[in-house]
Amino acid sequence: MFNYFRKELDWGGRKLVLETGKIARQADGAVMISYGETIILCTAVGVKTSKPGQDFFPLTVNYQEKAFAAGKIPGGFFKREGRPSEAEVLKSRLIDRPIRPLFPEGFVNEVQLVATVLSYDNENDPDIVSIIGCSAALTLSGIPFFGPIAAARIGYKNGEYILNPTYEQQKTSELELVLAGTAEGVLMVESEAQELSEEVMLGAVTYGQAAFQPVIHAIIELAEHAAKEPWPLPEKSEEEKALAARVDALGRAHIAEAYQEKVKQARHDKVSAAKKTVAAALAAEGLDPEKAKGVIHDLEATVVRDAILETGIRIDGRDTRTVRPIIAEVGILPRAHGSALFTRGETQAFCVATLGTGQDEQVVDSLLGEYRERFMLHYNFPPYSVGEAGRMGSPGRREVGHGKLAWRAVHPLLPEKDKFPYTLRVVSEITESNGSSSMATVCGTSLALMDAGVPLKRPVAGIAMGLIKEDKGFAVLSDILGDEDHLGDMDFKVAGTEVGVTSLQMDIKITSITFDIMKIALDQAKDGRLHILGEMSKALTNARGDVATTAPRITIINVPKEKIREIIGTGGKVIREIVEQTKCKIDIDDDGTIKIAATDIAQAQQAIDWIRGIVAEPEIGIIYTGKVVKTADFGAFVNFLGSKDGLVHISELAQGRVNKTTDVVNNGDSVKVKVIGFDERGKVKLSMRVVDQATGADITEQVGARPPRGERPEREERSDRGDRGRDRPRRDRDSAPAFEGSEQPPIGD
Repeated sequence: MFNYFRKELDWGGRKLVLETGKIARQADGAVMISYGETIILCTAVGVKTSKPGQDFFPLTVNYQEKAFAAGKIPGGFFKREGRPSEAEVLKSRLIDRPIRPLFPEGFVNEVQLVATVLSYDNENDPDIVSIIGCSAALTLSGIPFFGPIAAARIGYKNGEYILNPTYEQQKTSELELVLAGTAEGVLMVESEAQELSEEVMLGAVTYGQAAFQPVIHAIIELAEHAAKEPWPLPEKSEEEKALAARVDALGRAHIAEAYQEKVKQARHDKVSAAKKTVAAALAAEGLDPEKAKGVIHDLEATVVRDAILETGIRIDGRDTRTVRPIIAEVGILPRAHGSALFTRGETQAFCVATLGTGQDEQVVDSLLGEYRERFMLHYNFPPYSVGEAGRMGSPGRREVGHGKLAWRAVHPLLPEKDKFPYTLRVVSEITESNGSSSMATVCGTSLALMDAGVPLKRPVAGIAMGLIKEDKGFAVLSDILGDEDHLGDMDFKVAGTEVGVTSLQMDIKITSITFDIMKIALDQAKDGRLHILGEMSKALTNARGDVATTAPRITIINVPKEKIREIIGTGGKVIREIVEQTKCKIDIDDDGTIKIAATDIAQAQQAIDWIRGIVAEPEIGIIYTGKVVKTADFGAFVNFLGSKDGLVHISELAQGRVNKTTDVVNNGDSVKVKVIGFDERGKVKLSMRVVDQATGADITEQVGARPPRGERPEREERSDRGDRGRDRPRRDRDSAPAFEGSEQPPIGD
């Protein structure tokens, strides 16, 4: 019988349950975790030995959503789950980021975490549950891991924080903040906010860190009953310690001198040359340079970090607070709807905005169901941006994550859809990179959207902060370089407006940081953000007054809901005809809102008039242009106002006598008609006789209105007749001689 154990606690108003020992027993660690009715199986497996020469930690995190978790069958042709969706990639990263720093230094064995969503209740997001579950699985596995960690989602509404808001609560929350950490501190933060202050953001982190402490205690209690024997921690041998000491002696001066170079590419060349010098010196002493690669990297970090802490001067010569020179340009591309080139030091983002219609919205199929996204931000990081030649393919996890971070920063500033009904896509091409290309994307996206005429509430900018923390002190760095990110302890990115923060992302490479350090970083980031916004305003302060001439113009009209069927027509015949003839894109909502998009104003007006004609009701006395659709002996049927038909009686075709309908009109003729009434069945009666067909003018007064049939006045008696006619006896109708010819003359003629 298996060793089953269950731990349960009430957390945030719902039941959190951790179970182990029943499912996936061959994994090193396996936990079935449920929160509400969201259930996830989390497993951890590690390889007991590392590969020879391995110099990095190969941790893999796979978060996967099964369609059956929400009672659905996957879409697509194959009807099975395929490559990870963007949401799955982002949640895999969310699990990875707080867990990775907690493995011991020197541990390079392969580890894989898998989080499989088995049930989703449409209320409790699986991401928080997955982080907790993977932490618990690792804690039970025996794999060296300085955990456990826990996570929480924090909302904010009416001045109060909300622990783990449901999906419905998130819709009205001013904040969505996900954080993870240990009992001692926070390791990871990811958020989107409605321009909240730094104090509110820091308060949310403090609140969340306190709120997930019961979860950490529950994992510890689970481990006390079900954890496996811990693996031995990696320890440095005497040989490795001796090698490290020798590398320090041979290489410190060379590395320090190389890092005096302030230009990135030249500095990298000098650092590379210094490493070769150290390797050659080691080889001359009979030591293996290959074994020293990791040691040389550690020496680099030590040299750079010590220099910053001792002098306050960074690699490129700046102090800890100065932002690199900024150049902001807009209107770079003539045919694009909006474009911007944002350059900050040796980091450059080329951002291009495109405006589309509702038909261009992205359809997303998720566990929540199918929904549409009107704002897309795609971030690309080609290898040439860092002076390298490399493989180019589909976006990787890093590109997806950086694009989403920039998306979160800009999203709160977008205009409401009913006020600006465009679909928005921004592509950020990173053309140069040396630190925080995601924050350059935020700045470039803001400028490109404003250049396209998108009325953002305010411009938004972002800045990346770094941290060097040692026992002897710490330094918070504004606008970090790539090397400072690589060799530092923190990547802290803050985006927002002059009013407040819209997005915050923090990753820690050490076990934790204090809230005092976080407050200093937030305050320093605010100063940097306001400086960047000032530099951006030199290019563009607000959105342009109108969208670009190359962008579609969208006109919104509203029609009665019961008229939608007439506009669409049988099998979509009418709407297809309108689209084909006017070359417009037309979106029809169920509430009767119609959006007409076209780059040609005349075509848009043609479509508007056509639709308005369909929904309009004929009015007596109004003249319309129509088309003859059928002729008969008694008159012609004319189509007008889109789908409306009316009859022009033969007597109303022209001013004089008309012997035959086709003498005046034929099928397909365009005519001008006046509504003169309705019959007892509500059918429209039309007249061409009282309308000047050349000008469309009403000439009823000139020609006189013809009385309705059956109501004509009696003829006046001829004066020379006297009373003879009245006294003459009436002749029997049947005995009267027939008229000559085959037809009886019309009554009244």
